[in-house]
Amino acid sequence: MGVTSVRLLPEVEDDLKAMSGRLQRSKSWLINQALREYISRESLGEERWKETLGALESLKAGKVVEGEDVHAWLRSWGGPDELAAPHSRS
Repeated sequence: MGVTSVRLLPEVEDDLKAMSGRLQRSKSWLINQALREYISRESLGEERWKETLGALESLKAGKVVEGEDVHAWLRSWGGPDELAAPHSRS
């Protein structure tokens, strides 16, 4: 396991120490948890950004599905005449 030194603001250190005591976990464990969650959120954000850029490229290429087609499809869910997912008309 790697070791990294971090300079914490005094108020962060105080809060970390207090939380460590309340949760009966080490400060190292809390820091690792916080970093894991942060990295996971950032990775998800990056993936969503890539998907957004891909969607914008599709839009520029004219690959769009009409809103009414989507609404009709959603309204049909669970019914006896459920529609297939709509596709772009380009």
